[in-house]
Amino acid sequence: MTVDNAARTRVRAELPEICEIQDQELANKVVEAWAHALAQSSFETIADIPASGNPDTPPLKTGTQTDHIRGVTRLAIAITDELGQQFQQLAVDRDLVIAAALCHDVGKPWEFDPKNQTRWSNNRIRTGWPSIRHPGYGVHICLTVGLPEEVAHVAGGHSGEGELVQRSLTNVIVHQADYAFWGVLRAGDLLNDGA
Repeated sequence: MTVDNAARTRVRAELPEICEIQDQELANKVVEAWAHALAQSSFETIADIPASGNPDTPPLKTGTQTDHIRGVTRLAIAITDELGQQFQQLAVDRDLVIAAALCHDVGKPWEFDPKNQTRWSNNRIRTGWPSIRHPGYGVHICLTVGLPEEVAHVAGGHSGEGELVQRSLTNVIVHQADYAFWGVLRAGDLLNDGA
């Protein structure tokens, strides 16, 4: 599938934090990554993706996957700004943090796609389940659209897969923001865990 300007416009509308990236080339590549990932899936928008961390984990009681991406991004910005102001020797590239936070789950359209979920569950012996998790597919998307390796590293290592690598400073910030998002909402009884 091809990416059109309507898809890019939808991504920009869903993720207004893209405007906080000063480097316009980087901002455009973030848009391209999401537009490309969505074009390769059954989803038209980020909000169409189920609002959970993984296909088999409790979803938000209210809110969308867009709310998750934006929440993690805002938490990552807050960590960057607060600790960067307090510890000026902490060399954090704010644009890179924003781009990485916005793209940390860019592989979810693939992993959450109902067609992939059905295909994988029908032949787990052959395909595994999932065949490719969103961190791995996110790396593919990031590199395909020309995002910096540092952003691809965060897409690939923000979750459990990150336990197998040494996370960069940017990755630690996004990883902590991501886990805080789900952990706080779980503690606040805002996840639909069936209880």
